[in-house]
Amino acid sequence: MTTTTSSPTFHNEHAHLVHPKYRPDIDGLRAVAVLSVLGYHAFPQWIKGGFIGVDIFFVISGFLITTIILASFEGDGFSYREFYARRVKRIFPALALVLAATLAFGWYALLPNEWVQLGKHVASGAGFVSNFAFWTEAGYFDNAAETKPLLHLWSLAIEEQFYIFWPVLLGLAWKRKWRVLWVVGIVAAASFLLNVTTIHSHRTAAFYSPLSRFWELMIGGMLAYMRLHRPLPKPGWGRHAQSIAGLALIVLGLCFIRGGKAFPGFWAILPTLGAFFCIAAGPTGVLNRYVLASKPMVWVGLISYPLYLWHWPLLAYARILEGKLPSDGIRALMLVASFVLAWLTYRFVERYTRKTENPTVTSGLVASMVGFVVLGLLATSGYYVGRHSDPYFNKTAAAAKDWAYPDGLSPIKVDGEVLQQIGHGKRRVLFFGDSHIEQYGPRAVELSKTAPDTLDSLSFVTWGACPPIPNVVDERNNLCAERRDGGMRLAVSDKFDAVVFGGCWNCYFSETSKPNAENAAADRYYYLDGKNKRRFMGGGGADFALNTLETVMTALSKHKQVYLLLDNPVGEGFGPEEFVKGGRLGNMSVGRMSPTAPWVSEQKALHERMRQIAKRSGAIVIDPIPTLCEKDWCTRADADATPIYKDAGHLRAEYVRKFATYIDPAMTTPKQPAAAAPAPTR
Repeated sequence: MTTTTSSPTFHNEHAHLVHPKYRPDIDGLRAVAVLSVLGYHAFPQWIKGGFIGVDIFFVISGFLITTIILASFEGDGFSYREFYARRVKRIFPALALVLAATLAFGWYALLPNEWVQLGKHVASGAGFVSNFAFWTEAGYFDNAAETKPLLHLWSLAIEEQFYIFWPVLLGLAWKRKWRVLWVVGIVAAASFLLNVTTIHSHRTAAFYSPLSRFWELMIGGMLAYMRLHRPLPKPGWGRHAQSIAGLALIVLGLCFIRGGKAFPGFWAILPTLGAFFCIAAGPTGVLNRYVLASKPMVWVGLISYPLYLWHWPLLAYARILEGKLPSDGIRALMLVASFVLAWLTYRFVERYTRKTENPTVTSGLVASMVGFVVLGLLATSGYYVGRHSDPYFNKTAAAAKDWAYPDGLSPIKVDGEVLQQIGHGKRRVLFFGDSHIEQYGPRAVELSKTAPDTLDSLSFVTWGACPPIPNVVDERNNLCAERRDGGMRLAVSDKFDAVVFGGCWNCYFSETSKPNAENAAADRYYYLDGKNKRRFMGGGGADFALNTLETVMTALSKHKQVYLLLDNPVGEGFGPEEFVKGGRLGNMSVGRMSPTAPWVSEQKALHERMRQIAKRSGAIVIDPIPTLCEKDWCTRADADATPIYKDAGHLRAEYVRKFATYIDPAMTTPKQPAAAAPAPTR
């Protein structure tokens, strides 16, 4: 069935958009969504699945926007000018205010490298391409998500991209008299298929790409079509059942969906269907009427947009200023401040801009976004610097950004696993581990330039914060086991002549006592012994893991070369941030720091234990300590006070290229001299 037999008025400047009747229960559903997100961001230990609030927002937006578009086509006609003018007046005012405040505070408090990154995020946020910006940044060594004040704008970018794409497609469908429901269904099916087929292999892409997210908005779009073309169900038990089922699905999502799961994927069906049923139930559904449409929920729903915008910069800056996760009290205070700022924004900014018909206001709002793009680009390029612009900051900033893996290496696929490869020597060497083996990639690239004839065929199979030991589980990284098991299959295969095991052993095994307030974040690993979860901290799991590593290396050593790369010293005393003196809100400077830091006894003891494990298993030891340390003191900066570490745990690429010669025996096979010709006989 075609949508209508009447002709659309695409260019009728006198056409007015048709807006659905106000439903307070939808504002209540917005409240559920935003409160879930706020709870997750502020107290993730309590509301572990709260990020699904974004998915609820997507369904609501899909429903309302599709309703406006289709109803307008079927009425006086759809005006693109009015549609986008209304979007500008709805979205730009609060966003401009938050961008200005975030940029101003960032100028005052951020370090140079942080300021440059904020500039990039301001530009991408104002240009509504934040999802692509964060997609390109996602990686183990990117700044922690908690320290990106504008990270939350990724979802707003996807919605804006939807606002651009969807009216055009529906307009084309209307003009060509296509079946609109089929169009909605095809877009939803294609997007969902892309989502579930990429969520494991390309998780970051599946999360940030609009193509793998549009199906969630299409859920709302389908409902919009149904409500416009099919009679509403009569009030009664059917609506009550939908209302109860909708909130029940959302609650199930909050309880059972975790950040470690493959999300969005199939798990996203819970919140999206929950939102679908809540909206479908209508305002007379029992929970819609008495819960969602209650005055407190409606009030939160009305300010939900500015509340979403304000809360994350406040939480992120609190973490930046504290240098760690702020206390529960500080995080609660940030949420209170978010509500206050959101109400003020709604009361004195949003209500005015939504009602005004002055085209100058709309033009000014568009100009403001263009201005923020320009300001962001100027900050990113270094033409507009922050308050902490001491030239000595550049030294620490350069160190913090000095990570070159996998630059210079080439991706290849071996037995379904993606490896980074370099060299064409006869001996095939597999480097297997986490980022502490990745950090030696620049040395391999350097050898390919300075000694190409000796370089073996080197392949890196790695995953950040993932020890190369079977049966080890990381609660925060669901892809660790998959990547590790794939690497182990390659290690035991005949495709490689030698295997180098490496990892941040100090991160996993040097501190195994029960967790406390200071180290609780490290309590994420356990050894799965059958059905028993033996935690590394306080549970004896570290011993099981190290015994397994020894068993694996012993078995491999019988038929191939095995290396064990010991760890470099780690800890806060080694990071370049130690050069920074003073506070962010006061005067900061970069002073000279002593070139060495102590090698703590726990790490020293683990180092000897790892050496003995290698000896018993027949593995060859690669030891950075003779190069980095003398007795109990280890290098953290050169004679010019230039840091040799990127952060508290990783050596920077510049140092590795020049001085990490201790790893060369695992990467090279000395070229054999040509045999001398026999002496002529007489």
